[in-house]
Parts: sequence; C-alpha cells; structure tokens
Amino acid sequence: MVINTNVSAMNSARLLSASNSALSKSLARLSSGSRIVSPEDDAAGLAQSIKFDAQINRNSATNVNVQNAVSYSQTQDGFIQKVQKALDRMSELSVLAQDATKTNTDLSNYQSEFTQLQSYISDITSKQFNGVSLFASSGVAVTIDSDALTFALNAANLSGSTSTGVLNAYSGVSISTSLAAYSALNQIKTAIQSLANMRAQVGANIQRLNLTGEQLTILNENLSAANSRIKDVDVAEESTQFARLNILVQSGTAMLAQANLLPQSALRLLS
Repeated sequence: MVINTNVSAMNSARLLSASNSALSKSLARLSSGSRIVSPEDDAAGLAQSIKFDAQINRNSATNVNVQNAVSYSQTQDGFIQKVQKALDRMSELSVLAQDATKTNTDLSNYQSEFTQLQSYISDITSKQFNGVSLFASSGVAVTIDSDALTFALNAANLSGSTSTGVLNAYSGVSISTSLAAYSALNQIKTAIQSLANMRAQVGANIQRLNLTGEQLTILNENLSAANSRIKDVDVAEESTQFARLNILVQSGTAMLAQANLLPQSALRLLS
C-alpha cells in the first residue's frame, strides 16, 4: 500500500478522459448532424465528400446555365411565332393582290401593309437575349455537365440564305402588281417552309435542354445520397452511443472519486 503513487486513480482518470472525449465527439456529431467532425474521424471519407460537394455545386451551376438556355430558346420561339403570323398574313396579301377585280389603289394599300410586315420581320432579326443575338448564324454553346462539356444549339438564322433563313426568302419582292404578287407568293411559301424547319430545330433545342436539366437534377440526387452516407450521422445509432458514453463518464467520475480515497486507508495503519 503506497501514498505517493495512486495507480488506480491514474487508471480511472485515463479511462474517464477517454470516455469524456468520446462523449464530447458524440455530442458534436449529434449537434452538427455530421459524422465527420474532424479529419481524423474518416480521412478518406472526408476527401471523397469534398469532391462530391464540389461536383454537386458544379452540377447546380450547370443546371442554371441549362435553364437560362431554355429561356433563350423559348424567347427565340416566341419571336418566331410572330414571324410566322406575319408571313401568314403576307401570303394572304399576295393572294388577295392577284384578284383581277382589285384596282391599283387596292394594290397600293396591300403593298403598304406588306412592306410594314417585311420591316417588322427584319427588325426581329436583330433581337437579343441579355446582349446575345437570338438569330445568329451559329447556335450558342451550352454547358451540359460538371466538367464543362458543351453542345451547340441549332441556330435560328432568320436572315441567312434562302435555304436556311427567312428574310432573304422574300426580301426585294412586292405585291404592287398581280404578276409581282404571284412571284412574291412563291418566295413567301419558301420562307414559311424555312421558318417551319427553324421552329422545329428550336423545339429540338428545348427538348434536349429539358432532358439535360432533368439528368443533372437526378445526378445531384444520387451524388447527395452517396455523400450523405459518408458524412451524415445516423442519429438513432449515435444517440445510443451518446447514452452509453454518458453512463461511462458518470460511472468513471464516481470510480475516480473512490480511487482517490484509497490512500486514506494507509492512515489507519499509522493510527
């Protein structure tokens, strides 16, 4: 029996310190909701979780780009619908101008409306979306994944050549005479066909963009689920551990108090 060195107390203090440290970490996990409260808890898991977080954030940014591209394409389609309406009216005017009962004054009135519709469509070709041309000769590039890979949208080139555009399919024509109106009608029919093709291409753009957005959303769901398994705490399991550790700390504290009393028994030998 010794007084200076209380091995039992030292052992109890060491075990109490370990239990107390584990209890503090369990409390931190429950309060933060994270299984990894410091790097040493799961070094490899933490590294993987960091990469998942970064990829999820990049996917979210990519989805923003895709949704902006959807808005861009929908704006294109909105203008194209108005061009379609204008061309429909121009084709109607071309037929009306071929009526043999119409006077030159009537034809002049038709030509006045026809010219205004030509100018209206011409103005639309210069429209922009946030400073980006809506009807350029080439489609804009859109990011589609977290590695910034891109694809180019189908272009909607209103002012391109007769085969790919609309404006040049009828520019320079008039309906001031019955013969001119007949020629104009054929060119406007070509423009309408070009416009139909163009609207179909814009529709294809929107369809692909919507599918890409859905794909990114599903991918982020799966990445988040995988990331959760790495870093999120299982509250049921951790609560059980917390209760066990709490009891160990309380019993360890009581046993340390008892161990500190052991040297007092040596005084009885001296009395």
